[in-house]
Order: sequence, then structure tokens, then C-alpha cells
Amino acid sequence: MAEKTHILAFDNGTQSVRALLFDLKGNLTTKVQIQLEPYFSEQPGWAEQKAAYFWDNLCQASQTLWSETDVPKEAVAGVAVTTQRACVINLDRDGKPLRPMISWLDQRRAKSFQPIGGMTGLLFKLAGAEGAIRYLQGESEANWLAENQPEIWEKTHKYLLLSGYHIFRLTGHYRDSASAQVGFLPFDFKRLNWCGKRSWMWQIAPIRLEMLPDLVQPGEQLGVISAEASEQTGIPAGMPVIAAGTDKGCEILGAGCLDQRIGSVSYGTTATINTISKKYLEVTPRMPPYPAPVPNEYCTEIMIYRGYWMVNWFKKQFALREQQIAEKKGVEPETLFDDLVKAVPPGSMGLTLQPYWSPGLSMPEAKGAIIGFGDVHTRAHIYRAILEGLAYGLREGKERIEKRSGVKMERLMVAGGGSRSDAAMQLTADVFGLPAARPHTYEASGLGAAMAVAVGLGFYQDFETAVKEMTRTERVFEPDPASRAIYDGLYQKVYLKMYRQLQPLYREIQKITGYPAHT
Repeated sequence: MAEKTHILAFDNGTQSVRALLFDLKGNLTTKVQIQLEPYFSEQPGWAEQKAAYFWDNLCQASQTLWSETDVPKEAVAGVAVTTQRACVINLDRDGKPLRPMISWLDQRRAKSFQPIGGMTGLLFKLAGAEGAIRYLQGESEANWLAENQPEIWEKTHKYLLLSGYHIFRLTGHYRDSASAQVGFLPFDFKRLNWCGKRSWMWQIAPIRLEMLPDLVQPGEQLGVISAEASEQTGIPAGMPVIAAGTDKGCEILGAGCLDQRIGSVSYGTTATINTISKKYLEVTPRMPPYPAPVPNEYCTEIMIYRGYWMVNWFKKQFALREQQIAEKKGVEPETLFDDLVKAVPPGSMGLTLQPYWSPGLSMPEAKGAIIGFGDVHTRAHIYRAILEGLAYGLREGKERIEKRSGVKMERLMVAGGGSRSDAAMQLTADVFGLPAARPHTYEASGLGAAMAVAVGLGFYQDFETAVKEMTRTERVFEPDPASRAIYDGLYQKVYLKMYRQLQPLYREIQKITGYPAHT
């Protein structure tokens, strides 16, 4: 029998699906990446994609990987899956999707739902929490489906996240990781399990316990590769499938950030700053921490919903020249954007961006803003201001986490697509005033999932040991004192005051135009 030397991880993000082989020291041996069409829109604001589309591309990535790697299948110990969050799929009794998956990018809202009744409803009213509850009910895809597609909801046998769907296709079991439960579901974020029968959360939407998958802690076995999945993916039947977590959660682990003094920054489609806490800690009041990819721990996440999505927005709206040059050179346009950043001084000559491109629970009327325009400003200034605005927003999140946790961050680990840019890494170090390090592999999310397998199958005794053995730093960017001084001034005296000053105008815009929609 071949020695078990490798782990297979699937990372199904928003933009692509990747099949990744890691060795037991965290080295990426083989990678196959397939670009995805994230969604289609049948109506404005909708974002849907066929569930089978993701599965088919996962299978293609897997089959291609076996044809490109020198690692024998017999040397692979186990499999883990990590996916984009809060994407819901309705399955019938035969395990077939009843409709396209609703993506986390979807903006539809339910309008008709039952208020929380009884003493619980009265307590929410007295506490002034009715608005937050209505927001949750409006955002619940289950409420929208029950309201607008009742025939679909009536036939729904299982209601899964994308992670649970992949696990079902791999193993034949309706199971999922407890650490993958991020979405509008009746999940108890303190207990890290489905809510108890008497919880008011069951009144949020018409979801029943039997519709949900069984939950397994990260590092525990979900099942084994079925004969059918083996035929489709090329993975040997019987190989263990181990629970991991969401892509953002696994990214923290893959970046080696188990210590609260190390902040995990993710420059992905959604930009986040995160730490893992052993204590349940609501950084934003009434907003629970997400489950961590480590059993019984929590992610103190602050999110900028349209994070590095804004880079793609800039590319589409302002970067035709870079797209044309990139096409001729056979490279991605984003690889040319560092030249735009270097052409502009720190602070973008006062051009300051507030990255609230999408509203949220605490700021339902929020809009994005760019202030400080002058005749010196070019599209290069706009691009640098986007990166600086995202860094300002995440620095504000860092300070909120520190205030609530009482623990100061001493350095940052930066992962996600934006981390490949040296200019973005230096800018991050300067804005935060902290060393910013890039992990040894860009595939930090997939590595985090592989680490869950390494612990679950006993290669390492715990997650702390796995982090020590499987993660390391590629390069550290130290803050430049002169740039840091400029950023401190703009952050303290301009950025932090922008929302408060502009909020009344945002409300008037909402009243006049109806956008964003009232909650």
C-alpha cells in the first residue's frame, strides 16, 4: 500500500473552482483551476446559477488534476471541500435541484412574512430589535421562495448550502460542516449547531429541521467517496471526506492565524478582516460571530461586502487600455494595475473613497462615496483610492475587533486575490501601520481545508500543530513611516468622519430614488 503523503482539497469560490493537492507540509503539489460564470440574472438584482454547473466543474477539475499530477491516487489520504458562503439549493426527494441555486450576491428580498409572535416578539419590540428581525426575515431566501415560488418550497425535501450539496454529491449523505453554516438559517451561533426546538429562530422562515443536513465538526468525517462520485471525479471510492469550513474561514487557518494578535485580511470578492476567538464575541451588536474552521471557536469577522469586486468594477469601467495590453501579452489585466498604483502618491492627492457599495444591516441606506476630486486626478488616482478605501474600511474593522476583544493585533496575514499585488500589500502595511505578510501559498483557503483533513486523519494532533507544520510566510511588507503618517491623517480626520457627514444625504437619496430599497 502506498504511503499517504497528500491531501485533496476542492475550493469552490465565487469566480472559480480549484482542485488542489497539498503535501503534509502544506506545499501545493498540483493545482487545476476552472473559471466560473458566477451567476446569471433573469431579473434585475437576481443572482442564480445551476447547482449542477458547480458540481460538473468540480468533477472536471478533479479529472484534469489526476491527468496532470505525478502523485498516485493511492498516496492521497482524504478529501475536503470549502465553498463560497450563503448560497442555497432546494433539492427534491430524489436529491435533484428544484431550481437554480440562489447566490450570496443575490439582492432580492421577501416582502411578506409572519412577525415574531408571543413573548419573544414583545421582548424584541421593547428592545428596539424589530428592525433587525425584519431585516433577517426579508433577507431570508426561504421566505422569498415560500412567498413567490410556493410550489418549489412545497416540494423542497432538503435545503442545503453549496458546501452541503457538494458533500451530498461526493458521499451520498445529507451532511455538512458546522463551520460552513453562514447564511439565513436557524443556526445557533453560540452552540454551533441547529437551534433548539423552542428557539425563536424557527419563526424567521418556514424552514424545518428535517430539511437541513446533519452537522459535523471540522476535522470529523462526513462520509466516504461513493462509487458514483468516484466515476465522476476519478477519486478512489471509499476515500474519507472530512469536514472543513467556509472559504473565508479556511483562509484564516491556511494563513496561520490562530492567535488573536495576528489579523487575517482577505482581499477577495468580499474583503474581510478576521481573527479566531475561543470566546463567543459579537463585534457588531446583534450580529453573531461566524463559526471558525476549528471546533468550538468563532470568527470575529468584519466584512466589506463588495471588496475586491471593486477592482473588477474598475477594470470594466475604466481599464480598457490595460485589458487591450493584457490581451496582447497574454496576461491578466490586474497584473498591470500595480503600475497605476505606483504612478500615484500615498493618499491619492486627497481622493478618498468609502467602500459602502452595498447596504447592510447596520447601514441600510449606505452608499459608496468618493470625495476630494481635483483637476489633477486621473483614473490611476481612482484605482489607488479604491485600494486605500478598502484598507481604511478594514482598519476600522480591526479597531472594532480590538475594542471588543481587548486584544491588540501586532501583524497581519493577507490572502486572497489582492494579496498577489506588491503595491496592495505595501499600501495595507502603511494604512494599518503594521507588518503585512503574504502566506507561502496564494491558495490559503484550500490549504485550510487540507489542514482539517490532516488533523482529522491524525497526521497532526491538533490545529495548532497543523498551523505550525503546514503554514509559513513568503514575504513581509513593513510600513513606511512617511506613508503611514499621510494615511493616519486621512483616516482619522477624513475617512472616519465621512459616513456620519454623508448619512443624511444617503437617506435623502434613498427617499427620492428608492435605491437602495427600504428594509
